[in-house]
Amino acid sequence: MNLPIHWRVALQSKCPRCSEGDLYSRPFSLTLLSSCLLCGLDFSKNDSADGPAVFLIFLLGFLVVPIAVIIDFKYHWPMIAHIFVWPLIMVVLAALLLRPLKSLVIAIQYHHRATDWDE
Repeated sequence: MNLPIHWRVALQSKCPRCSEGDLYSRPFSLTLLSSCLLCGLDFSKNDSADGPAVFLIFLLGFLVVPIAVIIDFKYHWPMIAHIFVWPLIMVVLAALLLRPLKSLVIAIQYHHRATDWDE
């Protein structure tokens, strides 16, 4: 499968301009570098705001809630199991997906509104 360049860059958390430089200051961090260390793109001009979190809420809601309902109907879990299992799954998935989603929003913004990033 051949993904568009901004999707590949986002999944690797790389600079949307040069596709080589790192986007984040350290592994597992959501703190952006001030600029790309290779091409000098100023990351402070990004405007991802709450977009990644909103997309994540919708994505997890559409995925996890139906699974929880199906499991409840099929296996009749006690309510206490639902109270402990699903929030834990949601937190783990949110932690794993927030960084790539933030990278994707930044890459799509750069791809479609590159003039906003001009010096």
